[in-house]
Amino acid sequence: MLGVTVRAALRPGIANPCRLLRAVTQVPERSFVYQEGLPKLPVPPLKQTCERYLASLEPIVSEEELEHTRMLLQEFLKGGVGERLQKGLERRARKTDNWVSEWWMQSYLDCRMPLAVYTSTGLALPRMHFEDRQGQLRFAAKLIAGVLDFKRMVDTETLPVQYLNGKPLCMDQYYQILSTCRIPGPKRDTVVHYSAGNTPPTHITVVHNFQFFVLDVYNSDGTPLTIDQITMQLEKIWNSSLQTNKEPIGILTSQHRNTWGKAYNNLIKDRTNKESVRAIQKSIFTVCLDAPMLRVSDEMYMSRVAAQMLHGGGTRWNSGNRWFDKTLQFIVGGDGTCGLVYEHAPTEGPPIVFLIDYVVKYMQRAEMVRSPMVPLAMPQKLRFNITPEIKRDIEKAKQNMNMVVEDLDVKVLAFSHFGRNLPKQHGLSPDAFVQMALQLAYFRIYGICCATYESATLRMFKYGRTETIRSTTVDSLKFVQAMQDPSKQNTERLALLQNAVQTHKQNTLNAIHGQAIDRHLLGLKMLSIEDLTSMPELFMDTSYAVAHHFHLYTSQVGSKTDCVMCFGPTVPDGYGVCYNPMAEHINIAITAFNSCEDTNAANFAQAVKTALLDMRALLTETAGPRQ
Repeated sequence: MLGVTVRAALRPGIANPCRLLRAVTQVPERSFVYQEGLPKLPVPPLKQTCERYLASLEPIVSEEELEHTRMLLQEFLKGGVGERLQKGLERRARKTDNWVSEWWMQSYLDCRMPLAVYTSTGLALPRMHFEDRQGQLRFAAKLIAGVLDFKRMVDTETLPVQYLNGKPLCMDQYYQILSTCRIPGPKRDTVVHYSAGNTPPTHITVVHNFQFFVLDVYNSDGTPLTIDQITMQLEKIWNSSLQTNKEPIGILTSQHRNTWGKAYNNLIKDRTNKESVRAIQKSIFTVCLDAPMLRVSDEMYMSRVAAQMLHGGGTRWNSGNRWFDKTLQFIVGGDGTCGLVYEHAPTEGPPIVFLIDYVVKYMQRAEMVRSPMVPLAMPQKLRFNITPEIKRDIEKAKQNMNMVVEDLDVKVLAFSHFGRNLPKQHGLSPDAFVQMALQLAYFRIYGICCATYESATLRMFKYGRTETIRSTTVDSLKFVQAMQDPSKQNTERLALLQNAVQTHKQNTLNAIHGQAIDRHLLGLKMLSIEDLTSMPELFMDTSYAVAHHFHLYTSQVGSKTDCVMCFGPTVPDGYGVCYNPMAEHINIAITAFNSCEDTNAANFAQAVKTALLDMRALLTETAGPRQ
């Protein structure tokens, strides 16, 4: 439920009411100059949340369930329980910097599902064309240099401050992505930030053929290695790891968290193993030099890459060439497959997207820095002593990972007919337009609407993470019903689309200003658990379960790079949908589980394509572009 990417932050438009959002603006000031002055996340009024919650249920539950929930809400509001919990939340808000952030982090770290596919997010870059191994290593070296240049801004706190509605955004997440790692526990994990110590890490880890290496990326005077130097070091690593029969120790990190927690404690009993694991955990980031995958058609290529970013392709391929606990892993395959996978607990999507855009731009520079003629030490190979018990743990992890790989259905739709410019020309928010296409596609396949999650940023507030935009509304239902009703005229359908888009925009505004319902409901529920009082019936209601079973789990990625992010579904019978609307095309990654007979990523992708084209026809045939 949490493995999402934050949508591009946007702002309300006054002169043009259709243009709710625009990209975050950046001003070159010190990153934390406004941090202390950021407002705290508000606790929304209880009555408002109850009313909005009830409205969100209308299109997705039966009239009987809705009536029952209405009675429960009245009891919650008037019986004193709601007011008591609300006052408790307000007290918590006064005493903390952000009343929900600890619970939000806890929800990640308490989740015991595997990281790969279930919570981590992948990002697939366009295909690179390496002429040879040297090309692959040179590309990896440039990428490493670009990330180190980004790190320089982090270290000197000179990242440009981002603004939304003229207000500075919280920059804290940008300081959580490097030199951090998730550590497994038997019941709850932790995240450790290694750059906070007296001796911040100066190395990255590189993994090739399942073998891990420590690569120091700074000279003794503190300057970063040049691209030439990094390339030479990567050559040494490559030549020292040509064997392909090594135990894939990294596959252990793909296990169910309780299983990995036990295996982890067993693994680090050995001193050598413990030192090797610590070196990986403390590294600034990890680079995975992947083996080439099976060739597929051009049409299937991006779908295969997206899957490789999420899980590595299985134990025959690159799933063992990872350390999934590491916050940031860059992947460079010998066949030109490139991207990354990131662990979600410390950060949302915007810092990752900003980093990728920055690194891609850095790599396009033609400048060459002459390397000093200083011999560099051989990168240290990390050793692991594999006992019979560890060997058994690895075999179990391999079996489970292959099952996950077999079960994940991935389809990347490169929608080339139009991009964000078309809805903008007709006075419609591109994000809301795509969301309505998802609603229409789902309704056409299943004949009903479903609970839909779209992530919104809360970075207008100190330590803000995300809030939920509930895309399924009464107005979106009216629109999709009209599209399927032959008796409706296109003029009426267009009016209903405009209404649905307007409602989505208002819900987006509510979310980014801390006035949506999901974090508030989470807070009320968590407080009732912590107070050891009986759980209010509201949270055990059928409607509450339906509202939180997100058959559509979605996110927009506001990237300048022609990439696509991807994540797995959050429920067994649902879809994960991530999209990047470029000016004249849209990249859409759709995932589902093969074990569910009712879902199919390719079928849903086709339905989304048809919906987008039908909506374009509705715009162009019914209304001319806005002047």
